[in-house]
Amino acid sequence: MISQSKSVKLYRSAHDRFLKPMIVNFLVHELRYLGPVTAANVADELIRIFEANAPQKDKLKHGQMLWNALDKNTRGDSKNRKYKSVVLSVVTDEDVALFEQGKSIREIRKQVIARLMEETYRQGGILSTRDVALILIQAEPAISNARIEYETEHQTVLPHPGVLHDMGPTITHKGIIVHKYVAEKKATNIIALETNHSQRAVDHYIRDYNRVKILLDDHKDLGFIHMATRIAKPVIAQYQAIFNQYVKNR
Repeated sequence: MISQSKSVKLYRSAHDRFLKPMIVNFLVHELRYLGPVTAANVADELIRIFEANAPQKDKLKHGQMLWNALDKNTRGDSKNRKYKSVVLSVVTDEDVALFEQGKSIREIRKQVIARLMEETYRQGGILSTRDVALILIQAEPAISNARIEYETEHQTVLPHPGVLHDMGPTITHKGIIVHKYVAEKKATNIIALETNHSQRAVDHYIRDYNRVKILLDDHKDLGFIHMATRIAKPVIAQYQAIFNQYVKNR
């Protein structure tokens, strides 16, 4: 059996965002007597009827686009994924103004990424860095790095699957939440609002930090803390940096 490439594994399910694959999947799985070829033909006809009777262009502003985002209450790795049709402002008048001001493409891109993710979340969806990479025709790692830079610069957390569903290698949001709690001395309900997290998630990260803090007070090293708490070492390192800067010897 030929193994799938990393790119195929990463991008294949993105096809499900589009209308025809959604209809085909529904017909094949719900109407089991329809094969993929017949289902595809039926899907084409349904789309033709829909587009003829419900044009979308009058509902969009210049610079906007439609996108089927993952429903914010659905995990990307779920077998029963649900989607939300959202309107995204890909290019705005504010973006043009930033170009006029001579801002770098990198800075403008970070603003666009933040806007796309926040717009999607307000409409009940959640946009992954892979989605943004497809929309902006950029490599996914570059989008991820830009998102992290924006979050660090603005001390905020953008809504995306790595944060809301704890998927992937995202750990920055944990450090930001603890920083707001320890350094800025903000209440956990305020932190939840500022970081697009549930109160339960914020409380969980604060409890983890306090577990680490107890062991740091007892002069335990990172390896011991990892074995005792089962918290990932990179996360412990973030908590330790915050502890050293704002708590230790005070």
